[in-house]
Amino acid sequence: MTKKIVLAYSGGLDTSIIIPWLKENFGYDVVAMTADLGQGEELDAVREKALKSGASKVYIEDVREEFLTDYVFPTLRAGAVYEGKYLLGTSMARPLIAKKLVEAAHREGAGAVAHGATGKGNDQVRFEVSVKALDPGLEVIAPWRLWDIRSREEAIGYAEARGIPVPVTKERPYSMDRNIWHLSHEGGGLEDPGNEAPDDICIMVTPPERAPDEPLYLDLGFEAGTPVTINGVRLDPVALVERLNAVAGANGVGIVDMVENRLVGMKSRGVYETPGGTVLFYALRELERLTLDRLTQHFKEGAAGKYAELLYDGLWFSPLREALDAFMTVVSRTVTGRVRVKMYKGNIATAGVWSAHSLYVKDLATFERDEMYNQNDAAGFINLFGLPLKVRALVEKAAGKGKAEG
Repeated sequence: MTKKIVLAYSGGLDTSIIIPWLKENFGYDVVAMTADLGQGEELDAVREKALKSGASKVYIEDVREEFLTDYVFPTLRAGAVYEGKYLLGTSMARPLIAKKLVEAAHREGAGAVAHGATGKGNDQVRFEVSVKALDPGLEVIAPWRLWDIRSREEAIGYAEARGIPVPVTKERPYSMDRNIWHLSHEGGGLEDPGNEAPDDICIMVTPPERAPDEPLYLDLGFEAGTPVTINGVRLDPVALVERLNAVAGANGVGIVDMVENRLVGMKSRGVYETPGGTVLFYALRELERLTLDRLTQHFKEGAAGKYAELLYDGLWFSPLREALDAFMTVVSRTVTGRVRVKMYKGNIATAGVWSAHSLYVKDLATFERDEMYNQNDAAGFINLFGLPLKVRALVEKAAGKGKAEG
């Protein structure tokens, strides 16, 4: 009986050539599994292409709402941003794809799964660590670590020799990953951090200099740290993010160009488009400034960094990430309210924040005369707060005097 393997199939360059390679080199019956994460028109020809490439069966599952509800929004609520810039669009998708890959393997009775991540990237770790967490008995095949193809050009040549069309050309050699949350670009001229990204690289976001000359205002509503409304209209997660992608992208918001530290030890340069996500991260942070006390807000900022690192490193299914999620859920119970943002040529500004849980008390913060705050109380507080520094200075002064007398 022919062995079955389930391939995480995107229809891109790498997975396009993996189907015939697995058949030619291992004799596998290849089942293709595609998770619809919001790739849009990229999925139009996926089924036909996979079958023509040699797959015996194709699964295409719409997981956009699951992706946003169970992965993106918890990450947003946590405020997790990798190295201060990357909003983790690819990182968040990989554990969900791995989950669907394992489920398909169980349905098909397959003993192995495969992916198209390269031996230099983070995704190989994310896929394989997630599979180990979900079903340690499954074998994982990673062709990029096994075959003799060593470049994008060789991969394109392999595909052309077998009549497989690929979306990557030698004229536009970018490796792109798209979902409802973001679009990433790597490779080609971007590999030199001294090169400015070309004007035509962005697809989701209008270059700021070509954005409208008038600002756009939006009201965003949150409940317990989760976005639920735009301009007072309640939307489901998919509709909400798609709407924000459209309006934020049109106003030039959401382009990140960065050199990042990969988990495998090297630095890489990428251009990320995350229009709706950029607005949501900004707005939620502004709401937290109003509703979280100082100690909690500062501690959450540190925990958010760890959350981002865990997610970037592929450890979504780890006990620590689950524990941090429990913390973020409790912290966000009062993060409910409305934020008005102003977008203009790639910039975001705050135009108002409101919450029934606001800790901002005008009578305390005012510079006018007030009855709630006795300014004389500050003297005693400062004396106690500065006592350790005062004691240290006195001790050092006494030690210095003793040396002088000696």
